[in-house]
Amino acid sequence: MDNQDKKSILITFGANLRQLRLAKGFTQEQLANELGVEISQISRIERGVINTSVTTLYAISKTLQIDVSEFFIFDN
Repeated sequence: MDNQDKKSILITFGANLRQLRLAKGFTQEQLANELGVEISQISRIERGVINTSVTTLYAISKTLQIDVSEFFIFDN
């Protein structure tokens, strides 16, 4: 897997997070506050700028009350 593939995965994952977050009625600020992280961290994840940890992913899924697998639905 080259760097372009990795970047594409991060961008798609971030877009999925954004869509799921909005569907659950959370702002970035509300989600960040629930998780105890900076708003900028949520923003960077959603834009595909950073790769988040498994523990943060788990916390996000619990906060949004969704299954972790929903973040990984990649329709190419």
